[in-house]
Amino acid sequence: MPDFKTILDELGIPVAYSHFNTATTPPVVTYRRDSTNNFGADGKVYKKINNYYVELYTSKKDPELEQRLEDIFDNYEIFYNVESEDYIDSEQMYQIIYKINIDETDEIVSY
Repeated sequence: MPDFKTILDELGIPVAYSHFNTATTPPVVTYRRDSTNNFGADGKVYKKINNYYVELYTSKKDPELEQRLEDIFDNYEIFYNVESEDYIDSEQMYQIIYKINIDETDEIVSY
Protein backbone atom coordinates (compact mmCIF):
# COMPACT_ATOMS: atom_id res chain seq x y z
CA MET A 1 0.00 0.00 0.00
CA PRO A 2 1.35 3.49 -0.77
CA ASP A 3 2.08 5.88 2.09
CA PHE A 4 -0.96 7.61 3.50
CA LYS A 5 -0.24 11.09 2.11
CA THR A 6 0.06 9.61 -1.39
CA ILE A 7 -3.34 7.99 -0.91
CA LEU A 8 -4.91 11.28 0.19
CA ASP A 9 -3.22 13.11 -2.71
CA GLU A 10 -5.45 11.06 -5.04
CA LEU A 11 -8.28 13.41 -4.04
CA GLY A 12 -6.55 16.11 -6.10
CA ILE A 13 -6.65 18.86 -3.45
CA PRO A 14 -3.91 20.17 -1.10
CA VAL A 15 -2.99 17.74 1.72
CA ALA A 16 -0.85 18.40 4.81
CA TYR A 17 0.08 16.58 7.98
CA SER A 18 -1.48 18.42 10.95
CA HIS A 19 -1.69 21.87 9.35
CA PHE A 20 -0.60 24.09 6.49
CA ASN A 21 2.26 26.54 7.10
CA THR A 22 0.78 29.08 4.71
CA ALA A 23 -2.75 30.28 4.06
CA THR A 24 -4.67 27.87 1.85
CA THR A 25 -8.04 28.08 0.19
CA PRO A 26 -10.51 25.23 0.65
CA PRO A 27 -11.02 22.52 -0.28
CA VAL A 28 -8.09 21.06 1.65
CA VAL A 29 -7.34 17.97 3.73
CA THR A 30 -5.26 17.64 6.87
CA TYR A 31 -4.44 14.44 8.71
CA ARG A 32 -2.73 13.54 11.98
CA ARG A 33 -2.18 10.53 14.19
CA ASP A 34 -4.44 10.66 17.22
CA SER A 35 -3.72 7.44 19.07
CA THR A 36 -2.93 3.76 18.65
CA ASN A 37 -5.04 0.65 19.06
CA ASN A 38 -2.32 -1.99 19.03
CA PHE A 39 -2.97 -5.71 19.31
CA GLY A 40 -0.81 -7.45 21.85
CA ALA A 41 -0.31 -10.52 23.99
CA ASP A 42 2.32 -11.79 26.36
CA GLY A 43 3.49 -8.23 27.02
CA LYS A 44 4.31 -7.60 23.33
CA VAL A 45 2.81 -5.62 20.52
CA TYR A 46 2.04 -8.02 17.68
CA LYS A 47 0.21 -5.63 15.38
CA LYS A 48 0.54 -1.85 15.41
CA ILE A 49 -2.64 -0.01 14.51
CA ASN A 50 -2.61 3.78 14.25
CA ASN A 51 -5.75 5.89 14.57
CA TYR A 52 -5.77 9.01 12.42
CA TYR A 53 -8.04 11.98 12.03
CA VAL A 54 -8.57 13.12 8.46
CA GLU A 55 -10.16 16.56 8.25
CA LEU A 56 -11.83 17.76 5.06
CA TYR A 57 -12.41 21.51 4.81
CA THR A 58 -14.68 23.02 2.16
CA SER A 59 -16.15 26.47 1.59
CA LYS A 60 -19.53 24.91 0.81
CA LYS A 61 -21.10 21.56 1.55
CA ASP A 62 -19.66 19.20 -1.07
CA PRO A 63 -21.19 15.70 -0.93
CA GLU A 64 -19.43 14.72 -4.18
CA LEU A 65 -15.98 15.49 -2.73
CA GLU A 66 -16.89 13.67 0.50
CA GLN A 67 -17.91 10.63 -1.54
CA ARG A 68 -14.67 10.74 -3.53
CA LEU A 69 -12.69 10.72 -0.27
CA GLU A 70 -14.74 7.84 1.10
CA ASP A 71 -14.29 5.96 -2.19
CA ILE A 72 -10.52 6.33 -1.78
CA PHE A 73 -10.75 4.88 1.74
CA ASP A 74 -12.89 2.02 0.40
CA ASN A 75 -10.50 1.38 -2.50
CA TYR A 76 -7.59 0.92 -0.07
CA GLU A 77 -9.75 -0.97 2.45
CA ILE A 78 -9.19 1.70 5.10
CA PHE A 79 -11.76 1.52 7.88
CA TYR A 80 -13.32 4.91 8.67
CA ASN A 81 -16.10 6.61 10.59
CA VAL A 82 -17.31 10.19 10.37
CA GLU A 83 -16.53 11.64 13.81
CA SER A 84 -18.18 15.01 13.24
CA GLU A 85 -19.41 17.49 10.69
CA ASP A 86 -19.45 21.17 11.59
CA TYR A 87 -19.68 24.60 10.07
CA ILE A 88 -16.93 26.86 11.42
CA ASP A 89 -18.60 30.26 11.34
CA SER A 90 -15.42 32.26 12.04
CA GLU A 91 -13.69 30.60 9.07
CA GLN A 92 -16.83 30.30 6.92
CA MET A 93 -16.09 26.70 6.04
CA TYR A 94 -17.33 23.20 6.64
CA GLN A 95 -15.21 20.66 8.48
CA ILE A 96 -15.79 16.92 8.28
CA ILE A 97 -13.62 14.78 10.51
CA TYR A 98 -13.06 11.13 9.66
CA LYS A 99 -11.44 8.75 12.14
CA ILE A 100 -9.56 5.99 10.37
CA ASN A 101 -7.50 2.99 11.40
CA ILE A 102 -4.28 2.02 9.62
CA ASP A 103 -2.50 -1.28 10.19
CA GLU A 104 1.18 -0.31 10.29
CA THR A 105 2.21 -3.62 8.82
CA ASP A 106 0.35 -2.72 5.62
CA GLU A 107 1.41 0.89 5.32
CA ILE A 108 4.25 3.26 6.15
CA VAL A 109 3.08 6.78 6.93
CA SER A 110 5.09 9.74 5.66
CA TYR A 111 4.83 13.17 7.22
